[in-house]
Amino acid sequence: MKTVTFRQLRVFTEVARNLSFVRAAEALHLTPPAVTMQVKELESAIELPLFDRQGRKVTLTTAGEYFLVYAKRLLATLKDADDAMARFRKLETGMLSVGLVSTAKYFVPRLLAKFRIEHPGVDVRLQVGNNREELVAMLADGEVDLAIMGRPPREMACRAEAFAAHPHVFVAPPGHPVLRSGQPSVEMLSNYPLIVREPASGTRALMDRFFQQHRAEPRIVMEMPSNETIKQAVMAGMGLSFLSLHTLGLELRAGEIELVHVENSPVIRTWNVVHLQSRLLSPAAEAFRYFILEEGETYLAEHDRPWMGGGGAGPG
Repeated sequence: MKTVTFRQLRVFTEVARNLSFVRAAEALHLTPPAVTMQVKELESAIELPLFDRQGRKVTLTTAGEYFLVYAKRLLATLKDADDAMARFRKLETGMLSVGLVSTAKYFVPRLLAKFRIEHPGVDVRLQVGNNREELVAMLADGEVDLAIMGRPPREMACRAEAFAAHPHVFVAPPGHPVLRSGQPSVEMLSNYPLIVREPASGTRALMDRFFQQHRAEPRIVMEMPSNETIKQAVMAGMGLSFLSLHTLGLELRAGEIELVHVENSPVIRTWNVVHLQSRLLSPAAEAFRYFILEEGETYLAEHDRPWMGGGGAGPG
């Protein structure tokens, strides 16, 4: 173990995250043989295999699963030390790791591009969680400095700051009968099939709570873990859905999807920028936190304005 390097740990955790030597090489800007060599040297140092390799399929061994926990801890501690030293240098340089729920990928990259113009010395890495649970795990493991999400985690000590409204809406394909109802009741939606996000999703939790509050039972016919796949299913006429307004800009502009102005909708949540209270933010992370608190609301308000008509109701 004395010969293990942080470079080997970084390569190992990236392979473990992707379960692919090729994708890990792409993420680290290395060649696949270089990644393979680093992992072999690490396995030699700890005298245990960390991965099972069967053709192109890669899985962690039991030892690999245990070692991954400690590798993440070591890398997180090193990042904390680097961030602390950066504060002494008062430099806004280095790596900024931002995690986000999949719904936020429709606007966060544009905000990050604007941030990079003002802070060219910062290298940014985006990590997208397929749902809220994955993002909370990234935050807990120290894989990201900041997380952009809706409902902040209660299972750990975090600082969460709201920076913008996050409307959720019901949608239908053009010409759907529900659109002739004007402002249909929540109960009326029970007559139509719904295509929804998976239970681990924040969007799904919000929809379930909305129906419960109105004492209505949704007619769920399909669950999908992807906003894009749900939109395609709605456009194909397979049912209605409940989605973040921020995922719908292109389809609404093209007339491929229409809003269903259900009573007491849109349902408004907030976007939050979140970080662990136990972690000291680097100057780069602090700069981005301040930037998104200052710029996020204006950007998203301009994004929403063409589609928002009147006030909504729902949990904040």
